[in-house]
Amino acid sequence: SSRQALEQARVAVEELDDMKAVVKQLEQDNVELRRQARHTEKEQRNLCSRAEGLQEERLLAEGQGLREQIQAQAARMASLEVSGGTAATVDSAGGCV
Repeated sequence: SSRQALEQARVAVEELDDMKAVVKQLEQDNVELRRQARHTEKEQRNLCSRAEGLQEERLLAEGQGLREQIQAQAARMASLEVSGGTAATVDSAGGCV
């Protein structure tokens, strides 16, 4: 009876120690996961910023390309006007009238 109670107490202490070890490991895992989450959030912010910069660069390049196309078209039209002797007009939609 007292021997049985001592054995139960010893088993309970071992189980408590095991639980303490599990809790400690879970706390360490939690700290590491939080660190990883902060790192991932920082990477995500950097990637979003980079994506915005690339989008802006792409839009600027497209705009430059369109400007060059417009200038080339204007030069061709001017050339046609000079060589043909007739003045072509352009409507608001960009088509010749």
